[in-house]
Amino acid sequence: MKVENTQVQMRKGILEYCILEIISRGEVYASDMLDELTAAKMIVVEGTLYPLLTRLKNAGLLDYSWVESTSGPPRKYYKLTAIGTEFLEQLRQTWKEVVASIEHITNNNKAS
Repeated sequence: MKVENTQVQMRKGILEYCILEIISRGEVYASDMLDELTAAKMIVVEGTLYPLLTRLKNAGLLDYSWVESTSGPPRKYYKLTAIGTEFLEQLRQTWKEVVASIEHITNNNKAS
């Protein structure tokens, strides 16, 4: 068993949350999301990001607008919907609970 496989699965599990957090700051272009996720070592490729953005939009969590670009074709900028904002708040709470649980488990391990 390779640790890299588990690491990839862990990152995939929190990718949706990270994407929603990035978009929650304001309208964002997919390429900028990729840059931020890559800088955070989330290791995402376009083939992963775009289907996920489409799924989140189809679920009513995201909306987008087309913005003309001076350097090429129009760009699609994503933003959270009201439903997406509520969903993100629930994920934030879940994240806090997961972190607390992991800290509890790892701190108990150190006490032994």
